[in-house]
Amino acid sequence: MSRSESVEIQVDDEQIAGTFLTPSNKVPGILFVHGWGGSQQRDLARAKGIAGLGCVCLTFDLRGHERTLVQKLSVTREHSLADIVAAYDRLVSHPSIDTDSIAVIGSSYGGYLSTVLTTLRPVKWLALRVPALYWDEEWSLPKQQLDRERLALYRRSRLAPADNRALAACAEFTGDVLIVESEHDDFVPHTTIMSYRSAFEKAHSLTHRILDGADHGLSSEPCQQAYTSILTAWISEMVIGARVGNYPH
Repeated sequence: MSRSESVEIQVDDEQIAGTFLTPSNKVPGILFVHGWGGSQQRDLARAKGIAGLGCVCLTFDLRGHERTLVQKLSVTREHSLADIVAAYDRLVSHPSIDTDSIAVIGSSYGGYLSTVLTTLRPVKWLALRVPALYWDEEWSLPKQQLDRERLALYRRSRLAPADNRALAACAEFTGDVLIVESEHDDFVPHTTIMSYRSAFEKAHSLTHRILDGADHGLSSEPCQQAYTSILTAWISEMVIGARVGNYPH
């Protein structure tokens, strides 16, 4: 985004009209939310590249991970959502942030909860890599206690916004969306991705990419690099588009 100022330019005894276009003092903020069993380490590498676009990025570790691994058996979705809200609030408190230009990038479990975040805080851009789905009930049950076989069956079912809190959040989201799917995903099947994709009824734009040959965790380095390329290109398009006024919402 830029600031416009009309000026008069003196030339000989006359004046000609000009316009100054100066960068806004504020820059976009990018929040990275890792998946269950992950950490901020992978996000840090991507954040360094995206920060180079002129953004402030924040990565963090959800409770039950890294330094707080001892809590893993007791962490609930409510705890994790509170972590994400706290991280979002810390990001927007940064003095350089344009609070109308916040992107959230979530993977798997983090992607699922990032959609719920959009109902609690303003988000302009939402990137979801292999977003997982969980039923609404047992919200306060520790995540490790959720029935994995039932989850696998649930994710193979086609679900609508009326069926699920996360999908309902997607249905109300009016920003820009990126969905990245892994071709060989044993945890988040294509059906889940299509449930998400069809839920974004009001999105300003929706981009869907499939990583050929990739598994859920992007265990090969070429797949990691491919995702980084997709994400960085999309963020670049969104940020530059906003700066030149193509995305006025």
